[in-house]
Amino acid sequence: MKNQLLISIIILLLYSCQQNSNDKIDRFSLVNRNNPVVNQMDSLGSLSVGNGNFAVTVDVTGLQTFPEEYKNGVPLGTQAQWGWHSFPNTEDYKIEETFKAYNFRGKEELYAVQFKEKGRKQDAANYFRANPHRLHLGYIGLELNKKDGSKVDPNDIADIHQELKLWDGRIESQFKLEEEKVTVVTACHPVKDIMEAQIVSSLISKHQLKINFRFSYPTGNHADDATDWDHPEKHTTSIYDFGSHFCILKRVLDGDNYFVKIQWEGDATVEEKEAHYFILEPQGDQFKFTCSFFKEAPKKENAIMNDVITLASDYWQNFWKNGGAIDFSNCTNSRASELERRIILSEYLMAIQSAGELPPQETGLTYNSWYGKFHLEMHWWHAVHFALWNRTELLEKSLDWYTKAYDNAKSIAERQGFDGVRWMKMTDPSSIEAPSGVGSFLIWQQPHFIYFAELIYRSNPSDEVLNKYKDLVHATAEFMYSFADYDSINSRYILQGIIPAQETLRAKETVNPPFELSYWHWGMAVAQQWLERSGLERNGDWDELIDKMSPLKELDGLYLASEDAVDTYKDVRFTSDHPAVLGAYGMIPKSRLVETEFMKNTLDWILQNWNWDHTWGWDYPMTAMCAARLGEPEKAVDALLMDKRTNTYLINGHNFQDDRLRVYLPGNGGLLTAVAMMCAGWDGNEVETPGFPKDGTWNVIWEDLQVMP
Repeated sequence: MKNQLLISIIILLLYSCQQNSNDKIDRFSLVNRNNPVVNQMDSLGSLSVGNGNFAVTVDVTGLQTFPEEYKNGVPLGTQAQWGWHSFPNTEDYKIEETFKAYNFRGKEELYAVQFKEKGRKQDAANYFRANPHRLHLGYIGLELNKKDGSKVDPNDIADIHQELKLWDGRIESQFKLEEEKVTVVTACHPVKDIMEAQIVSSLISKHQLKINFRFSYPTGNHADDATDWDHPEKHTTSIYDFGSHFCILKRVLDGDNYFVKIQWEGDATVEEKEAHYFILEPQGDQFKFTCSFFKEAPKKENAIMNDVITLASDYWQNFWKNGGAIDFSNCTNSRASELERRIILSEYLMAIQSAGELPPQETGLTYNSWYGKFHLEMHWWHAVHFALWNRTELLEKSLDWYTKAYDNAKSIAERQGFDGVRWMKMTDPSSIEAPSGVGSFLIWQQPHFIYFAELIYRSNPSDEVLNKYKDLVHATAEFMYSFADYDSINSRYILQGIIPAQETLRAKETVNPPFELSYWHWGMAVAQQWLERSGLERNGDWDELIDKMSPLKELDGLYLASEDAVDTYKDVRFTSDHPAVLGAYGMIPKSRLVETEFMKNTLDWILQNWNWDHTWGWDYPMTAMCAARLGEPEKAVDALLMDKRTNTYLINGHNFQDDRLRVYLPGNGGLLTAVAMMCAGWDGNEVETPGFPKDGTWNVIWEDLQVMP
């Protein structure tokens, strides 16, 4: 009897597990329970709508009414991928003036760098770092007045309730002004640079609520909201065309211009209050308008206004119904709901901020960092998750830019005496390399293109994919082969003359950093596979490089930050910034260069002793991926949810770093990559949901995720 009871219990448990693993996730409930709700004016709590190429960030009023209140938080940005500006190059600086010769391997190589000495070279480098820079396209806010006609300030706004309806991709905002209720619904067109707002309030007919449009000159600063209000004479905003239900404004900033088209339903008037400041005054108690942004002049006609809110709802429901999903509602671990919140909000943020036609800047389309330029070494963190979550088309959007950048990437390799293309670190739509004393010496962005192409091929193993990307994969690998130096004394290939991902190390003294070694080895092996898939012979020279890459250097059972960094675990310089050694067996699969025992020792040392107060948002998912591959799921979860400043996720889902970087999207993208891998695993893994502990508290349900390489 006891045996029969035991057998029955086992069968029930097995049946329960089978049902659990096959349960269809209630995606509406999953998404809806993670909607951000804002009940007070919080400078770090602004919300955004967007489509990957265009985004608008709003305050508690549902528009950009009080930008000064958010200036030092998550600013109220309006940015598009095409929106760039350059200050006039009055001194006729040439990029060649930023080049400086270095000798790392018995020959001179020219790098675009910054200069410490004042003079023309420093000025040229500063110019090309700051130009071009992204534009803030304009503020769209409520023009609010009290009954007595005085201007409303933030303290006058009461009874705030704002919710980002993720399922429909819209923001619903409610508040009161002098006991009068205002409701605003805000959304963004799924493919065009258009935002729409629907406003309901008796304040409209009382002439206390209007809409304003304000435009500034760019600052060109390293990191800010890109709005300079002190130089109205440096730009112009004029009415380009006007009709009964539309108004087109033309913006001119030095040699750049763009257009803003405002459309509305019902009766309304437009007037210019002052330079760069326009007022739209509606009639009645409800009003709907759209604001569209164009690089080129739009048609001068009363076109039918887009129903943006409906189109956005259709798009976002399709987004959430398709692609990967992870449900933590059956988990009893106290941290599970917070992890789920971070994941859902990161999915949304990456889709609106990092899924455009250009590699994204680290602060996306919210506000400028590094002048609004994008960093190619960060592209991995922004984009890999799209393929793992079965949204490969969002990854592919930005890859066409690499074709446009080919000539400049090839010229960098040529001027330094290498073959193929050397992908730059910091750049912009023009693909000109921004001068940098650090970025110009990085190389870990180089294999990224091979990684992207491989993910796309895995999702669609076709001749179409091979033919589209094979030439760039080949050119990328050509540089990698020519960059590696052969050490004839020790019969091996080495990497030198670089600043590694752990940027506290210097180019002149860095040899064989572990992550770059492993990534080089993996990237060259995959490039060989692409040759074979394309019907070509393997490259014998590449095979020799793969066979003779240096193994990772260890000392006392711990991997060093680079082969010559024997004080790795004694010098604070080596235990701050990114613990990049963990990427050698985390971001990429295990190779013969890595010994599992040494990597486990290194992981444990880093978890216990690293200077985590001086890290970045993607360091936590990188650590989690390493722990998962090493069979340490408890440590993987602990790394993802480590209680550190740079692992903070705000109410809107943004990964906060510090007072300068209140938004850091590589952290969000890294989180999505890590959790996908922790659920679906990687090539060769045989453990179900390998990144989560089997302690009964992490009953994670997932579907439609792809296995990681």
